[in-house]
Amino acid sequence: MTISPSIRQDAATLSARLPSLVIAARKVAQTVRHGVHGRRRAGSGETFWQFRPFVSGEPSSRVDWRRSAREERAFVREREWEAAHTVWIWFDRSASMRFGSSLSQTTKIDRAAVLALAFADLCVRGGERAGLLGLTRPLASQGVIERFAEAIATDERLHGASEAGLPPLAPARARSMALLVGDFLEEPEKTEQAMRAISAEGAIGELVLIVDPIEEVYPFSGNVEFLHPAGGSRLVSPRAQNLREAYLGRLAAHRDALRRICGRLGWGMNLHRTDASAAEVLLALRVRLSTPESGGETRSA
Repeated sequence: MTISPSIRQDAATLSARLPSLVIAARKVAQTVRHGVHGRRRAGSGETFWQFRPFVSGEPSSRVDWRRSAREERAFVREREWEAAHTVWIWFDRSASMRFGSSLSQTTKIDRAAVLALAFADLCVRGGERAGLLGLTRPLASQGVIERFAEAIATDERLHGASEAGLPPLAPARARSMALLVGDFLEEPEKTEQAMRAISAEGAIGELVLIVDPIEEVYPFSGNVEFLHPAGGSRLVSPRAQNLREAYLGRLAAHRDALRRICGRLGWGMNLHRTDASAAEVLLALRVRLSTPESGGETRSA
């Protein structure tokens, strides 16, 4: 008896599903906006935020002597953090992203599209400009979701479905941010090459790994046929359970390599399962955009 994993690989192009994805992105963005109570953070900038007590060891030049003269203690004038002026967004539209299992209600590519579109909306409404890396110039229009969807649909009509699993090797300007969304199943060295190219002029970045839950739990046993997402290649295993330990070990090693790369470059890394809330990872990303020096890793599952 053959046991095949229950998967979905939508035959329809991404552009055919974009109208429904646009609606979903609007809803998610609206939910997250209610969870972000401003983006004010202490940091380098020109806009006054608040006074706070002087801490021993700080440079005395930071003391606001006029404010301090009113009381018997010293105060420091803090300025509001100025977030990146431009956010460049890219999401993977290659064959592996079209995968979706019975453990999730969406494919990886559809979730990535919703995250990318919703994040662009959040950025624009927060005062930044957002652009699709390799597709559009930075936009500040509140109709950015629709503009991005149109650019993606046009690209598919002209060039067909994208099979590039990594973003273009092009630098983003200093004081900008890059958000890369995909499953990043390429060799880590290739991912690092793309990240280094993007951050060559000083841009900061965030990596969001999109994962279907079946890829993490590996529930297979017995006689299972595994198919390559691009078609053609296949593997038939009569005892699929015997591959579980090796598979999970290789998966963990791959992610550890990506974490080390992000650490070296000062990028943040997020692991997001498609059966988790899209709003959760978006909220974490939006908050981190206001405090990009925080780095680190988050996980939504």
